Amino acid sequence: MARAALDAARARRAERGGDSRGATRRTVRRGDPGDGARRRRRSWSGAGSDDRDPQPLGRVASRLSAQRGWAPKLANGSVFGRWAELVGPEVAEHATPTALRDGELTVQADSTAWATQLRLLQRQLLAKIAAGLGNGVVTGMRIHGPSAPSWRRGPRHVSGRGPRDTYG
Repeated sequence: MARAALDAARARRAERGGDSRGATRRTVRRGDPGDGARRRRRSWSGAGSDDRDPQPLGRVASRLSAQRGWAPKLANGSVFGRWAELVGPEVAEHATPTALRDGELTVQADSTAWATQLRLLQRQLLAKIAAGLGNGVVTGMRIHGPSAPSWRRGPRHVSGRGPRDTYG
């Protein structure tokens, strides 16, 4: 039964102008407008560059991030990933970025001396970051020193001198 259906389909194809194998060969000339029903076969891209050529992964990823609007978020993430490269190894050894919100970068320093030094170098650091990532990614910096230990424990606290008044 399947053989009879196949033979019938081949016969109909041959009546319409196809060859015996069932494939039709249609040539479309370049510049021939046609009637719209005929479609132009895809050709090789040739010697020049074309969208169909294999693309480097970096170029495809950057095009995708630009189309989807991910570029600002990726730039924000690259501040954390490229911190040592952007500010230099000496500064990166003593300071780490902790947050980036609305263009303001929060940096935690190892010591109060380094926090003071970073506050003095803030303009130069902002210029280095802008040169590495582009303008507008980081517009300001908030620099914190090391946090002191807190004597507050638990949800309730009584104000006073703390543990110093219990030793006597």
